[in-house]
Amino acid sequence: MKFGYENEYFADRPTGSATVTKADIIESVYEKVGFSKKEAAEIVEMVFDTIKETLERGEKIKISGFGNFLVRDKKSRVGRNPQTGEEIEISARRVLTFRPSQVLKNALNGADMPGSPPTAPSSSTPVA
Repeated sequence: MKFGYENEYFADRPTGSATVTKADIIESVYEKVGFSKKEAAEIVEMVFDTIKETLERGEKIKISGFGNFLVRDKKSRVGRNPQTGEEIEISARRVLTFRPSQVLKNALNGADMPGSPPTAPSSSTPVA
């Protein structure tokens, strides 16, 4: 499923300034799949709950053609208050990282063929 401006539901949004909300995703699922709005909302909620629960367990999520979500543990460290220069301890914590797939990177950058590098003319090709 694509969420872009080619979708009629998102067509009235200005390019580059749109924020797609959960309600927008539910509406898009409702329009594209044909479920009732309640069923579409339940499906979207189930997907987000599954993602959340998986990440809470510290497991990696790999969505082919989209990217990877990974929880990383960061150690505590000493930081500095920028206003006073006073040293403070920054506590250990878990952070969520996202690494987009090459397919998604290509889609964002307008590449025609996912995974294929741009082709340069070969030396045997005549130049006009």
